[in-house]
Amino acid sequence: MRAKALHYWIMVLDVENFSPRENPVQRAVRRAMYEVVEDALSATGLTDKGVVMEDRGDGILILVPSTVSPVSLAGDFIRELHDGLRERAVLTSTAAATRLRVALHQGLASRDEHGWSGDAINTAFRLVNAEPLRDVLTAAHLAHLVFAVSSDVHRDVIRHGYRPLDPAAYLPMRFEAKHGQPIEAWVTVPGYSAPPGLPPLDAAQPTPVAPAHPSAPAGPQTPAAQAPASAGTGASAKTITISGNTVQGDLVAGNKTVHVNGAYPGLR
Repeated sequence: MRAKALHYWIMVLDVENFSPRENPVQRAVRRAMYEVVEDALSATGLTDKGVVMEDRGDGILILVPSTVSPVSLAGDFIRELHDGLRERAVLTSTAAATRLRVALHQGLASRDEHGWSGDAINTAFRLVNAEPLRDVLTAAHLAHLVFAVSSDVHRDVIRHGYRPLDPAAYLPMRFEAKHGQPIEAWVTVPGYSAPPGLPPLDAAQPTPVAPAHPSAPAGPQTPAAQAPASAGTGASAKTITISGNTVQGDLVAGNKTVHVNGAYPGLR
């Protein structure tokens, strides 16, 4: 009997630099990954929504029924996932640090006695394994995760600016998958005004600004990731200098004071 294909929101999580670690460390990282994911699902009310998780060794395939709002996934769930990883980073050794690449797509998937399959699932894995996405997480050395959405999800969900989503925090990413298949996606890094490390496209890209939070590890930063001292008052004041006409804040970093230096036609 042929399995019925149903529509799902398809999310894939993958741990950065998992394979080079020793076996005991891999087990600790996997345990941390599952605890953070389960806590995030619970905090966003998704635990009892028919969400399916399939283990992939160094990551997880998550299938969410189409009745669940994708805004909850791209907004609340990603925020909870990021916050959980950030809190664990304070208590975790560098060897067992867990940083994630996360991708969201949509499409048909079907299940047999061995697991889930479908072209949409393949696309989600191509997104999470894309070299440009790996480069972004490497460049965003203060980040705990990087999040990519397919062009379909960006067109239907992200660009409309449903709260708490911030379309201005996403930039396009293009790459070639297997057999030369061109794929376009959109990338954001919680805590950054724009994802660093993306190869240049035709349109100009804003300068990314790294977050400043107590759990950020000490170490050298690139000039683009260093924000100037705040011109505001109070411990919570933040100042970000960025070239552009209009810049919106992102969900995790909170409110910002933005100074604009000159015209920047590539930014809307």
